[in-house]
Amino acid sequence: MQTNTNEENVWKELAEIPADPPKMRNKCEQCRRPITVCWCSGLPKTRIFTESRLIILQHPAEEKRSLRTVPMLTLALENEKCVTYRGKKFPQAKHTGLQEILNDPNTILLYPTSEAVALEELTPVGFNEQKPYNVILLDGTWPQAKAIYHASPVLCTLRTCKIVGAPLSQYVIRTQPTDNCLSTLETGAIALSILENKSSLKEEMLRPLHHLCRFQLDKGAVIHHSKEVMLPKQNNSHKHSKRKVKEQL
Repeated sequence: MQTNTNEENVWKELAEIPADPPKMRNKCEQCRRPITVCWCSGLPKTRIFTESRLIILQHPAEEKRSLRTVPMLTLALENEKCVTYRGKKFPQAKHTGLQEILNDPNTILLYPTSEAVALEELTPVGFNEQKPYNVILLDGTWPQAKAIYHASPVLCTLRTCKIVGAPLSQYVIRTQPTDNCLSTLETGAIALSILENKSSLKEEMLRPLHHLCRFQLDKGAVIHHSKEVMLPKQNNSHKHSKRKVKEQL
């Protein structure tokens, strides 16, 4: 009798479990982040037009990160000015149009090889009939970016460039490997501002990042120093520089 009573209680409890799934937090239709942590108010009122375009080769794991910055590039720039391909090796059959981009003589890869030249050494778009660039960025952690580069032989044939004298990253809520490492958003913004010869592009494109960082810091997040800064032998000057970054946000 006791067993029957227990079974009845179990079935009663199961019957009271709601059939509908739990309500999810409302998400922004643009950035797909919860409304409470949406950074879209930092986007430019009208999408930015650039002659050159950014080609993002993204590691699959990066798409799952909640604080990734590629969507900020996609939504800030005009359609087709930021194109993303995902994979661990490039190009593949699914990467429609990528092979043509890689074959374009105006395609450059931002990657610090020994032959990489400073972006400032390239001819800006429009000068001496210079055509727009296809700027390829590898999106992922540093080990993931290295793995993509070495798994994709065609990337080794491209003209490589680098950002010289990179500022401290303003993505202060995420730990960077070293002080001269930048987020994909920052790298793209700096590259376009140099290649298009428009210094205003950088700040305009970084506003969503500033908005995100301010919000997270106001809610209790802490500033993340680079792994380089956290080494015991590192002096205090780097910490002072990080405080300056917070003041700029």
